[in-house]
Amino acid sequence: MKPVRDDDGTRYLLVKRSSDSSLVRDPRTGEERYVTNDRLETLPEESALELAARAVDGDVRTPLLSIHDERTLGLVLEIARRGPLGVREILGYSDFCESDLHGRLAVLTAGGVLEETEVGGERGYAISESARRGLEVLTEGTAVDGERSP
Repeated sequence: MKPVRDDDGTRYLLVKRSSDSSLVRDPRTGEERYVTNDRLETLPEESALELAARAVDGDVRTPLLSIHDERTLGLVLEIARRGPLGVREILGYSDFCESDLHGRLAVLTAGGVLEETEVGGERGYAISESARRGLEVLTEGTAVDGERSP
């Protein structure tokens, strides 16, 4: 598969090319159709697999691409359920050492899963709206309610 773009700017995955037209697939919907070759441009700078990944909603891709293990997933879900939370509070209930926690928080912030905020006059973290929407899809809306636990 190769990524291509039609003259309207829509990106597709090239499935099959003949002399006159090509069969292309919309990576978001999976719909296939034929487009004349003179309307298509190959996109060598784009990865076909990255384009195929766009079938997954961006809000869902945000946590998927940034959360690499179960402990980090648990951290994100706890911040989503109880947050925003201060760093000291997170350290108090998690089993991460301080340096590991700060490393994971940095990665999750850079990936758009968490947002840095202030909690009780100290640095804290909250789930981003995009990640919240993605987690609701992944957990079928049951694991992320946004309410702070007592």
